[in-house]
Amino acid sequence: MNGFLNPTEVLNKLELSKNMIAADFGCGSGGWVLPLTKILENGKIYAIDILEEPLSALSSKIKAQKLFNIEIVRGDIEKGTRLLRESCDLILMTNLLFECENKKKVFEEGKRVLRKGGKILVVDWKKESKLGPEKKVSPEEVKKLAANIGFKLEEEFEAGPHHYGLLFSK
Repeated sequence: MNGFLNPTEVLNKLELSKNMIAADFGCGSGGWVLPLTKILENGKIYAIDILEEPLSALSSKIKAQKLFNIEIVRGDIEKGTRLLRESCDLILMTNLLFECENKKKVFEEGKRVLRKGGKILVVDWKKESKLGPEKKVSPEEVKKLAANIGFKLEEEFEAGPHHYGLLFSK
């Protein structure tokens, strides 16, 4: 889907090292996990989603591509994850927040599992886009929520014609 939303392009904007530990909150079938695994060659990625079907599809892709640095975790991020406190360098929240009833809980869990200096990447639908879900979350709402929980906005950018990107640090 080049020209729409290209995860590889967005991830390449970040300064990521090969040995980082990342978590993809709401990973779906791996649209961001698979490109991230190519960057974090010596690292680890926790692919977390509440739905079994996309995780099963991701599991098949992992086996087919012989990837060994991805751990699939089924869980509800709004209720917390089983990840250890301060265990991650990067958290992805891509096309996630519009689906969450308790966005504050999602950011609190991000803060809990993120190491000091770690980053959260938020990519979500622009309000003005005619595509995407009905209930979109504005970048202003995300920035306010993140600031209230103690995150610092590092960067704001266009992630594609229908998406915005926000990078926060702990």
